[in-house]
Amino acid sequence: MPDSDQARTPDAPERVDEVTRALSDLSRLLDAEEELVRVLQRGVDQATWAIPSADLVSVTVVRDDRAETIAANDERVRAIDAQQYAVGEGPYLEAARSGETVRANVERATALWPRFARVARAAGVSSFLSSPLIIADKFAGSLNLYSAQPHGFGDLDEALLRLYTTAAAAAIANARRYAEARALAENLARALRSRAVIDQAIGVLVAVQGVSPEQAFSDMSRQSQNSNIKLRDVAGRIVAQARRHPE
Repeated sequence: MPDSDQARTPDAPERVDEVTRALSDLSRLLDAEEELVRVLQRGVDQATWAIPSADLVSVTVVRDDRAETIAANDERVRAIDAQQYAVGEGPYLEAARSGETVRANVERATALWPRFARVARAAGVSSFLSSPLIIADKFAGSLNLYSAQPHGFGDLDEALLRLYTTAAAAAIANARRYAEARALAENLARALRSRAVIDQAIGVLVAVQGVSPEQAFSDMSRQSQNSNIKLRDVAGRIVAQARRHPE
């Protein structure tokens, strides 16, 4: 959603080397296997360098329907973002609602988001550029740029921001997949440990009571239900008792 006013557009040839380097850094960012906040912070730092007019840069992430600034190049931007979340209006929220990149100068911002614009002007911000983070067709946050210049962002800046948004979205998606895989591994490990304890308890009952493995398991299951105690805990008590009082 470009600004209706003519944005400042730097001479493209002057920035060819800068953009080439930015794309190379972006590729390395996508390949990085680091903790999510660190990856997003690196993306913020690179975007700050690659887009000269970006005085303040932040990444907003939505968790449990709550917006949070998870990375920023300056503490001032966290206060600006927080006000945007509080008043319920601003470029980040516009990007969230439209699913499109939002570009605006201070005049347009005042017309669209008057409460947010007052806070931004007080912080010396005059231009805004926000691009949504879309993961699996769902809005997950945004990458936000703020400039002190009245017409701080041009078409090349907007295109480059989309590239960094891709990197940020990939980092978040990778972190989620890692978290899901880790949770699955932990659940499987717990299940295997439970199975091992249950098998040990069955062995104890077979040896001590002379029952079949099937009967031993049935007895433990009934005790678990009657006492409202998990089966693995019942099995653990049987194994612990057998260790304290070996036959």
